[in-house]
Amino acid sequence: MSSTPVLPDPSTEPPAFADLGLRPELLAALSALGYEEPTPIQREAIGPLLAGRDLLGQAATGTGKTAAFALPLLQRMPDERPTGDPVALVLVPTRELAVQVSEAFHRYGKDLGTRVLPIYGGQPIGRQLRALDNGVDVVVATPGRALDHIARGTLRLGNLATVVLDEADEMLDMGFAEDIEAILEHAPEQRQTVLFSATMPARIDGMARAHLTDPVRILIAREQPVAGEAPRVRQSAYLVARAHKPAALGRVLDVESPTAAIVFCRSREEVDRLTETMNGRGYRAEALHGGMSQEQRDRVMGRLRAGTADLLVATDVAARGLDVEQLSHVVNYDVPSAPESYVHRIGRVGRAGREGVAITLAEPREHRMLKTIERVTGQRITIDKIPTVADLRTRRLELTQAALRESLLEDDLEPFRVIVETLSDEFDLMEVALAAVKLAHEATLPGTEETEEEIPQVAVRAPRETRPGSEARGERRPARARTSGTTQVFIGLGRRAGVRPQDLVGAITGETRIRGRDIGSIEIADRFSLVEVPIAVADEVIAGLRESTIKGRKATVRRDRDTGR
Repeated sequence: MSSTPVLPDPSTEPPAFADLGLRPELLAALSALGYEEPTPIQREAIGPLLAGRDLLGQAATGTGKTAAFALPLLQRMPDERPTGDPVALVLVPTRELAVQVSEAFHRYGKDLGTRVLPIYGGQPIGRQLRALDNGVDVVVATPGRALDHIARGTLRLGNLATVVLDEADEMLDMGFAEDIEAILEHAPEQRQTVLFSATMPARIDGMARAHLTDPVRILIAREQPVAGEAPRVRQSAYLVARAHKPAALGRVLDVESPTAAIVFCRSREEVDRLTETMNGRGYRAEALHGGMSQEQRDRVMGRLRAGTADLLVATDVAARGLDVEQLSHVVNYDVPSAPESYVHRIGRVGRAGREGVAITLAEPREHRMLKTIERVTGQRITIDKIPTVADLRTRRLELTQAALRESLLEDDLEPFRVIVETLSDEFDLMEVALAAVKLAHEATLPGTEETEEEIPQVAVRAPRETRPGSEARGERRPARARTSGTTQVFIGLGRRAGVRPQDLVGAITGETRIRGRDIGSIEIADRFSLVEVPIAVADEVIAGLRESTIKGRKATVRRDRDTGR
């Protein structure tokens, strides 16, 4: 396989779609859709794909890769199709992406009569069976449902000319590796194979080496902002203790005022719990996770796209492949466990030149994970302070002012003139205006302003270790800021014993009734560790750890002397 990727040449004049050799029907469709010139991935991929080459493309979500493979597939569609079996198969990770890719094929090929069928779980299989029996040209499928049809004998791959693996890294992350291998075994050996992936881990490279023949490799780097311009996705993080995360999320969203936002959570339970909390705060929040039926998920997405919901709380799997134009913000309720997951999440915003915001709520112990993401992505994540109550009130006043300005510029205010004129006979005109602004301001509030409390700010702190013998001399470490209602437990093992945060969490949850989510910040020094736990269970944690071992060793365990009882 070619080891040198093809990079776009910035010194050459970018070609128009007409320069790529596309047929008139496709050019007419692109013109009607308002496409003016190809994106980098389209410029580099369309030519080799039209020539029948295999291709390995690395490009982020939202760079136009659907058109990059759909247009050549439509161009190469044979005029004579003696059977109804498909000549192209596109495998995608999610139902949502299957629908989007199918819609794109229909838009581009509307004048060619190409028959395109999306097949996925959650849709009545009878409808898919009838369509396959009547004959299709392109099948866009999730791997599981494609394999199901192959086993039934209703999806026959004998006439396939091209197989496309779209968002291949997502499919592997979702556990589809064996299904993909089984599908490719049923495809003809003499075929064109195309693989697109936002990231290129070793297993993707291995899949490419196994199934692609002398492919063209294309790497489309993320577009860098022009000097002096702000990046299209503003990335920031807030350090916050777990107990204060729901309040912090509400405060940040109140200040940010997103058009629409997705909040990513790790579990279905957390999605449901947080959705209820945010609805109680006045947001029109909807849950989306794998425990919901396809009909429920379709209704949720319909409400988000229609603007009757403005906050989607979702798990990674449920939200993969989503493309909602109104989205302005993505929120990681927890720091993603892998940088690739972070890249996919923030790829939901900042598309097609639109600006977006990516926010992460990180517990103190997750600060290093943020640094790892920065290092892998090469992008800065700014650590911001949680907005204060004063910040919130200032922001709400700004929103009221903006609403009034818009009304003054655009609304017909004449019917209200008589009220102002009548009141101005009795009151000063400024007082009349102030009263009107006060009513407008209060009408837009979610009703929580008077009950808002300050959220404790968490500083980035490096653990400091007591000098040998200092405790015996009465010296103490500097006091550490702690979350209200917690205390710190001292454990006499640290980095030199190979202790990691997961070792401490595992020991505590294994020996006590406390859950991992209830454990606060963890500091690991060379010879000791400090773990923040709720005061109510501190004695149980200490007793449990004294009876167990950590990394095979017994440890001194007590309340930290700097926190007392």
